[in-house]
Amino acid sequence: MFKGNLNPTQIITDLGLYFGIKIAVENTLIFFDEIQTVPEALTSLKYFFEQMPELHLIAANSLLGVCVGKSSSFPVGKVNLKTLYPLSFKEYLIANNEQLLVESLVKKENFDAITSLIHEKLQNYLKRFLFLGGMPEVVQNYLDKEDIASARAIQLEIVAAYQRDFSKYTNKNQIIKTASVWDAIPYQLAKENKKFTYTTVKKNTRASYYEASIFWLKNAGLIHLAYNISIPKLPLGGYANNEKFKIYSLDTGLLGAMLGVSSAIITNPTQLFTEYNGAFIENFVATELIKSSTQKLFYWTSKSDAEVDFVLQIKDIIIPLEVKSGLSKNLKSIRSYASKYKPKFICRASPRNFYQDNDFINIPLYALFICKRLLGNN
Repeated sequence: MFKGNLNPTQIITDLGLYFGIKIAVENTLIFFDEIQTVPEALTSLKYFFEQMPELHLIAANSLLGVCVGKSSSFPVGKVNLKTLYPLSFKEYLIANNEQLLVESLVKKENFDAITSLIHEKLQNYLKRFLFLGGMPEVVQNYLDKEDIASARAIQLEIVAAYQRDFSKYTNKNQIIKTASVWDAIPYQLAKENKKFTYTTVKKNTRASYYEASIFWLKNAGLIHLAYNISIPKLPLGGYANNEKFKIYSLDTGLLGAMLGVSSAIITNPTQLFTEYNGAFIENFVATELIKSSTQKLFYWTSKSDAEVDFVLQIKDIIIPLEVKSGLSKNLKSIRSYASKYKPKFICRASPRNFYQDNDFINIPLYALFICKRLLGNN
C-alpha cells in the first residue's frame, strides 16, 4: 500500500478495502505499529499531515533512535514526537486503582511526614514495583493473575526479544559487542562502584571497542546514562565528562530478571532495597527522574572518595541527591559536597518518611515523581 505515490486518500481507501471497513476520516484513529519496518510508511506521515490533517493518526515504533534516517526521510516538523517509557511508580499506583494515594502526594506542598500507615502502604507497593517493573504487559499480567512466576516469565521473554532486536537493527560486526554490553549492565550495577568500566565487559579492552554499542543501546531507549561532573555549575552538561558514566537499565523489573532475583525477596522487609549493593534503588531513581522529564542524568565525584549519586538542575539552582537503599543516616559524601558548593538544599532519597531539617531533606523513594516540584517551590 505504500509502494505508490503515498497519496493519503488512496492509502485510506486501500486500508478500508483490505479490512472490509469504511473508514470515516473525521472519527477514525489509524494506528501504524512498528512503522520502522516500512520506511515508506514513515515518509507518508508528511503527506497525511499536509493533505489529510483531520485524520487522527498515531505511529509507534521500537528503536526509533537507531532507525530514522537509514533508509527513509523523516518528516521533520510534521510529526509530534513522544517517548513512551515503562510505567512510572505513579502510573503503577493508578493501575492499581490507588488514585487517592497519587492525589494526596500530588497535592503535597511541604516535607512534613505523612501518616505512618500510609507510608507503609506506599512502601509495600514500591517493593512489588521494584520486582515487577513498569513494562505494561508485565503489570497487566500481574493485575489479572496475581502470579509472580507468570510476570517473571514475561520479563524474560521481553529480555530475549530485545536480544533478538540486536541482530535486526545492529551492524553484524556490532551484534556480539552490543549483546556483551547489555549482558554486563546488571553486574556493573551490582558492584559497589557503579561507574561503567569497559574491562568488566572484556579484559584489556579500550573504550573505542564498545562505544558504538553503548551509543546504539542509548538511542534504542534500552539504557540511560548518567555522566560524571566534577564541578557542579550551569549548564551541567557543559561540565560533564562524557568518558565517565554509569549505565542504568530502562526498567528495574527487567534488571531483576537478568540478575535472576527470586520473588521471595518481596516478602523481606528490607532485602530488596539492599540487594546487589542497592542496584535496584539507584536504577529506580534514575528511571523515575527520566520519566519526570529530567532530560539528562549527572552524578558528582570529588578528587577523593566522595560521590553524590545524582545532581539535579531545578529551575536555576543545582541540588545534590544522595540515594540510600537502607535506613543508614550516613551523609558523608553529600556533606562533603555541601561544604564545597553551599547548595540551597541537600537531599536524600531513601525508604524513610518525609523529613526536613534546615537545608537537609529526605524524600521517600515512592515520592520521587513530586521531588522536583516540591524542591522548586520551597
